[in-house]
Amino acid sequence: MELNRVVVTGLGAVTPVGNTPEEMWNNLLAGKSGAAPITSFDTTNFKTKFACEVKDLNVNDFIDRKEARRMDRCTQLGLVSAIQGVKDSGIDLEKVDKNRIGVVYGIGIGGIKTFQEEVMYYGQHCEDGPKFNPFFIPKMISDITAGHISMYFGFHGPNYVTTSACASSSHALADAFNLLRLGKADVIVAGGSEAAICECGLGGFNSMHALSTRNDDPEGASRPFSASRDGFVMGEGAGCLVLETLEHAKARGAKIYAEMVGEGMSADAYHITASHPEGLGARLVMSSALKDAELSVEDVDYINVHGTSTPVGDISEAKAIKDLFGEQAYKVNISSTKSMTGHLLGAAGAVEAMVCVLSVQNDIIPPTINHAEDDNDPDIDYNMNFTFNKAQKREVRVALSNTFGFGGHNACVIFKKYAE
Repeated sequence: MELNRVVVTGLGAVTPVGNTPEEMWNNLLAGKSGAAPITSFDTTNFKTKFACEVKDLNVNDFIDRKEARRMDRCTQLGLVSAIQGVKDSGIDLEKVDKNRIGVVYGIGIGGIKTFQEEVMYYGQHCEDGPKFNPFFIPKMISDITAGHISMYFGFHGPNYVTTSACASSSHALADAFNLLRLGKADVIVAGGSEAAICECGLGGFNSMHALSTRNDDPEGASRPFSASRDGFVMGEGAGCLVLETLEHAKARGAKIYAEMVGEGMSADAYHITASHPEGLGARLVMSSALKDAELSVEDVDYINVHGTSTPVGDISEAKAIKDLFGEQAYKVNISSTKSMTGHLLGAAGAVEAMVCVLSVQNDIIPPTINHAEDDNDPDIDYNMNFTFNKAQKREVRVALSNTFGFGGHNACVIFKKYAE
């Protein structure tokens, strides 16, 4: 069976460093951090008092006010990203077969703010009997984001959410890619969304000692591969990639950003939160993706790493890259854009895949900011090019994006320059 080729024809972004793909991209190249003191609730009693919040976004510019009130922020951000992406793709919704257009979105946690509000309200009023908002469950459940996107546009194709913690939206892209390759749809609106910056989200991650507590320097707190890193910075946001079969895209004269050529999935099978110390799952997922794409390590020019700025995770990923790529590890550019966006959890894979697409299109690598001092761990080889502190221009023919999630879930997606 001959598989369909798959291309990227639309992008949408709502992130801590910009609410359009262009604004996000320009700020990433400039090395701008999205971290700042949290504005959405009082952090007085929390160890961490900052995060990467989405700023200056009026959801009602995109979504009817009444409808928006029936959505958790996670869904609002996801729908806004999809509206942007579909518009950018130039798809004429009056001429396409909507039965052949699907939605696959990745959500790591979902409506945690809604869950928090409803449970706290019940706790304060439980003596009066159970009182819950009738939209509690429909607002909270993670699958509802894909549902709202399909209802907004009337898309009747495959429709669901992938949930694998921080690998969620990379798995969504992988699923969308495979659905299109197999001819199950012509277009998939794929991506991810997350909005977990609330008391429960911050407190939960603080209790695990997963977050940076660099409260005196929020913008410098996310510092992947630096010796002084002390945890990740929470982020929120959403990213959309409109994926389309090449045949369908060419038939309608679509612009093409890049071609998606491979995906890989693996499990660490090691620990509920820590990555395998030898990077075994990370190495396997990259090699699987390269095999799927029929590429070798010599073909890769850029790796957007998971790179969360945690003491253990950064070491294992660096080790995996060196072990798999060998001498080529010193020739590729590596960067962690989480140093600027923070960790968008379930949305990270989609946003970072978008970064890879834009790198392929523009031949430039965004930096890993906030690097001041090398780690003395021998498994981080600083002869590799981590693109520290400043963007670097180079030809980017192939870009690879890694995302890893609690539970040992690993996903990798690969994009390359489109050519006939």
